[in-house]
Amino acid sequence: MITLKNVEKIFKTKNGEVRAVDHVDLQINQGEIYGIIGYSGAGKSTLIRLLNRLEQATAGSVEVAGQDLTKIRGANLRKARQEIGMIFQHFNLLWSRTVRENIAFPLEIAGVDKAERMKRVDELIKLVGLEGREDAYPSQLSGGQKQRVGIARALANRPKVLLCDEATSALDPQTTDQILDLLVDINKKLGLTIVLITHEMHVIRKICHNVSVMENGKIVEQGSVLEVFRKPQQPITKRFVNQVTEPEETKETIEHVLKKYPDGQVIQLTFVGDDAEQPLINQLIRKFTININILQGKISQTQSGAYGTLFIHLDGSPDEIKEAITFIRSHKVDVEVIDHA
Repeated sequence: MITLKNVEKIFKTKNGEVRAVDHVDLQINQGEIYGIIGYSGAGKSTLIRLLNRLEQATAGSVEVAGQDLTKIRGANLRKARQEIGMIFQHFNLLWSRTVRENIAFPLEIAGVDKAERMKRVDELIKLVGLEGREDAYPSQLSGGQKQRVGIARALANRPKVLLCDEATSALDPQTTDQILDLLVDINKKLGLTIVLITHEMHVIRKICHNVSVMENGKIVEQGSVLEVFRKPQQPITKRFVNQVTEPEETKETIEHVLKKYPDGQVIQLTFVGDDAEQPLINQLIRKFTININILQGKISQTQSGAYGTLFIHLDGSPDEIKEAITFIRSHKVDVEVIDHA
């Protein structure tokens, strides 16, 4: 569906060249929700603009839905763009137009007749849950409603790909989850390929199947969301994963336990899939002569299954603790021994 090969984007400035996208290779399959995460300046916004030719690649190829966007021009490019919808952080609505008129706008540009336009707009209003708000203006809508209008407008021409540029960054957490649920629903109902860029790991965890991590214009890590959560390789990826798996208070709790209980061992357990639901702590208590203090735990759901982390303090003889850790690992649970917070 989407293939990037050795893609570069270089901007020329007064202070020299800026390599915003640096030799990126990427494969996104049809019908998946793909996340691209990075901090500000990582190059992710530039990368997504290459996917609809709002930016032209300096080098490499950008193939979307069977067409290399780096090689087409004019009418062919305009037609190719109709298959690529895009929603933005700040909605980009036309403030003098109603909800209905905003959604109809791309259909007007495409030359669709009025009867067909109105039929399509009604379908989209129902799809995104805006019934009763058809004649409202953007100034009369909440942030979540504005983004629903943006989504409906992006879907007007029945695109094959939906690009989301920090689509939830301007929304509160509850509204963010509602918009993410809507994107999942659209993905399932329409079989739409969704590419989502963000700096929030919660967004990736909640709806994406696969993810790429960007830093300094490069993709430094990529894979399934579940595998990246389970075994993040790069320091930047570990920081993102910790956003949703290791709250700040966990470090304080561990530091307190290490000072108060210098004996024993603090360990972090990582559960994936069905392993996240096994009664492991109960088995440890029954099998070994050790005391277990649960410090912090959390199970999160990803599109591919459950992911959980648990911090515990084991107190007992060194041999018993060692055998307990071996037992845990035998149950396909990752164990990290923590020596300092």
